Amino acid sequence: MPPTEEPSAPRDATLPGGPLDPLAAATEATRSLQGMSTELTARIPQLLEAMRSVGTGLELHSTLDRIAGTAAELADARYAAIAVTEAADPAGEGLADFVTYGFAEEEHRRLGAHAGSSELLGALLSRSAPAGAPGDFLAVPIRVEGEIFGNLYLTGKRGGGEFGVADLHMVKILATEAGIAIGNARVYEQGRQRMRWIDGSVAVTTALLSGSDAEDALSVVAEQARRLADSAAGIVLLPDAEGGLEMVAVSADDPAGLLGTVIPPHSPVVDRLLAGEPVFVEDSATDPRMITDVAPRFGPSMLLPLRSGGRVLGTLAIPRDRGARPYTAAERTLAGQFAAQAALALVLAEAQRDRERLAVYEDRDRIARDLHDLVIQRLFATGLLLESAQRKAVVPDVRTRVGQAVDELDVTIQEIRTAIFALQQGPAEAPAGLRTRVLREIGTAAVPLGFQPSAAFVGAVDAKVGERTGKNLVAALREALSNAFRHARASRIEVVVDATARLPDGREAVRLTVADDGVGIPEGGRRSGLRNLAKRAESLGGSSAYGPGLDGRGTRVVWEAPL
Repeated sequence: MPPTEEPSAPRDATLPGGPLDPLAAATEATRSLQGMSTELTARIPQLLEAMRSVGTGLELHSTLDRIAGTAAELADARYAAIAVTEAADPAGEGLADFVTYGFAEEEHRRLGAHAGSSELLGALLSRSAPAGAPGDFLAVPIRVEGEIFGNLYLTGKRGGGEFGVADLHMVKILATEAGIAIGNARVYEQGRQRMRWIDGSVAVTTALLSGSDAEDALSVVAEQARRLADSAAGIVLLPDAEGGLEMVAVSADDPAGLLGTVIPPHSPVVDRLLAGEPVFVEDSATDPRMITDVAPRFGPSMLLPLRSGGRVLGTLAIPRDRGARPYTAAERTLAGQFAAQAALALVLAEAQRDRERLAVYEDRDRIARDLHDLVIQRLFATGLLLESAQRKAVVPDVRTRVGQAVDELDVTIQEIRTAIFALQQGPAEAPAGLRTRVLREIGTAAVPLGFQPSAAFVGAVDAKVGERTGKNLVAALREALSNAFRHARASRIEVVVDATARLPDGREAVRLTVADDGVGIPEGGRRSGLRNLAKRAESLGGSSAYGPGLDGRGTRVVWEAPL
């Protein structure tokens, strides 16, 4: 049954090129009342009160809820529904929102599945009493600025009767006023939504250019996208070596199982995303293109390329929970603009980090030269003097102690040469072993720290720790060392990687401990770094904790995850 339409239906009250005019709406409504029955005239106070109720408030979804309830009361109907079509859908069958009155939650979900099609009419008619009676159903279009915004459906006339002509006219007049209220709410909502996304883009740009490392930068993008889109998760994916897309940053209430998940290269969405095209999914759980193990956890989703200047850096995924409302055309547009701005900020942040990294490498080269040309030469000369003194020593104990000092100098020279080698290593020269990657992170941190943290390894670190866990352990180490450098003011840092640890449930694990003798964590201080460590561990099924550091001072961070 199509929406009821008659030539005498009130026109939308708008001013050409201007906002919706309530006075014009009232004039149109008054004209439509002329010549009507005494029954309808007697209900004018009820109609005016309904129109007043509909016109209050500016939040769009609550306005729709209020219209549905008011229309049901006005027509004495038990059930009401409003299906809002998405104007951007070329087929005209898309659904931007769906509200009901009088239905249980389960029935609401069932009707929502048909809200964009003619099946909705049959589903609503099935609630009529008597079932399917033609006079027990009203369908009235709601227009906003001359465009069909959606349809208002009423069924289930109280007392088992039928809707009369007076009911039809009353609901039509109410639909005109509803169009005015919806138009105002929509303008307000769009403006507020646009400002939120703009503010979010500014926050991302500011955070990325404030000196955060790459891991933090991607986490900021994921967190802001999730907040702005009101989604279940914000996920940043980067291309992997096999040609797929790997989830490298996740913001979600339950991130377990997401971090490290890969969309394989044969997935239908990967080629489109890497080509810079967005992908919109109505239901991740049922869409055949979504082939990862985590897809059934989500419903409507946006996958947006992080593209800047023709270069695709990765993908921003913003999925909502199953059964959540789909994204509107306006939300898709705003999210796409946010992704483009985030990509530009990532490029600028990357360039800034490259400049800083170059400065660090230049500083490391200078330190390596100084160590080789000055420190080692002096230590070698001191060793020669001690060896000469040892030969001339008469007392055996003195000769022994001088010999020990010479041996210690030899060991020190070897350690310095190892440090020089590490300082001179380029970013692409590091072997793949976890032990080497840990030592390299420590060597890199030694430059800004001004001293070399100590390192100890327990168990077969390279053989036992898997690639995914090892990758996250190195990132956790980088975060912990960065915190120590920025906040701790430490003079000593000890790093221990233990591949023989076990989790409380008995699983074999690797445990990273980073302890310093700094000032510790102040009361009320920022703990975003510690939260990042915890999220990273929890995504692998592990945990992270912190406490007092060396000699009862500073901070000790303990991070562990299954092997």
